[in-house]
Amino acid sequence: MNGTEFIAATAGILFVAFLAGWFAHWLISRITRVTRNDMDDLDRMAQELHKAEEERDEAVTYFQNREAEMSNKLSQTEAELHAAMDGLRAARHEAEELRAYIDRQAKAD
Repeated sequence: MNGTEFIAATAGILFVAFLAGWFAHWLISRITRVTRNDMDDLDRMAQELHKAEEERDEAVTYFQNREAEMSNKLSQTEAELHAAMDGLRAARHEAEELRAYIDRQAKAD
């Protein structure tokens, strides 16, 4: 093989490689082409996701406020319970003192 044949063979091989690469690129772009319907679907899904995230944030805020409200009510109820228990304890103590006083008066008579 002389120099001219070698150059022609190399040029032919490079041209075939170029054509094979171009065909592969064309084939991949045809397979992975994004259509307008696909873009519309992606836009719709993005809007739905955004709406769902906003609803989630609203729900989280609502439940945080509700939890704070319930904690406040629980604290108030516990304070009322402690006050009632203290009042009951004082009433029992006073009742015991009155019984003891009555028993002393009955024994004194």
